[in-house]
Amino acid sequence: MLSIVIPALNEIGTLPAVLVAVSRVLPEVEKQIVLVDDGSSDGTREWIAANIPDGHREGSRLELDPSGHLVCLHEPQAALVTLHALRHERTLGKGASLRTALAVVTGKVIVIQDADLEYDPADWAAMFDLIVHRQTADVVYGSRFQGRREGRAQFNSMRQAVANGLISGLFRSLYRQKLSDVEVCYKMFTREVNDTLDITCADFGCEIQISAQIARSGRWKIREVPVSYRGRTRAAGKKISWRDGLKALWYLLWFRVSPRNPRPAKHEADAPCSRNTGQQEVSEERG
Repeated sequence: MLSIVIPALNEIGTLPAVLVAVSRVLPEVEKQIVLVDDGSSDGTREWIAANIPDGHREGSRLELDPSGHLVCLHEPQAALVTLHALRHERTLGKGASLRTALAVVTGKVIVIQDADLEYDPADWAAMFDLIVHRQTADVVYGSRFQGRREGRAQFNSMRQAVANGLISGLFRSLYRQKLSDVEVCYKMFTREVNDTLDITCADFGCEIQISAQIARSGRWKIREVPVSYRGRTRAAGKKISWRDGLKALWYLLWFRVSPRNPRPAKHEADAPCSRNTGQQEVSEERG
């Protein structure tokens, strides 16, 4: 099974299409989609509650009807797609959403997917092949820089490209790990890798923390593949800002020198869930 974790914050305009897109990829593979609403206020929360009753739906393929409602189709011989919806009472950050989702995944392979349309889930096929079929990787990163060389990726500005290149260059130097794009959304890894992750960084610094923990473990075979990317602007809903870029520089240093603590036996994201408007509500006080 492939588990797909999707953190979402105010993505009413793109989330429905993202769910349909991820359900169509690797049609022969059983999928678990874990969606975490991080305190949305633009209608995302209401759409999830209306379309994923009791926080759970399943079928072999997801589609949207003309009214924009989610339809779960059941096709003979097709792999099952199971959709789970969780929610935070208030906005905690991407890292907190990943922590919540990764605590409940059950697949042998996990991939991170943003709730926008910047990335193309079709790129998972090459990543999945390296882990499952060829068994030459435990972790596979997408690379927008490799994708750009193939004409498949476009940053929203030169500043974004330079900043991401700088962060990745510093990561290579500090962690002795050849990765060209550590801030990329597309990270696919085995359940064994997930069991070692301990995400304490609630904001976008989670990208650095995940990569630091993987690199510093020295246990995992890591590969990269080119991915498609169409970066959106702040006006179009982009959440990350230049402030997050500055914080990433600090996180690069902090996670390099911080102790390599093992993940607790019971992860802090395993908070009790209660039913609320069709979604499981997760209370997290850690930020």
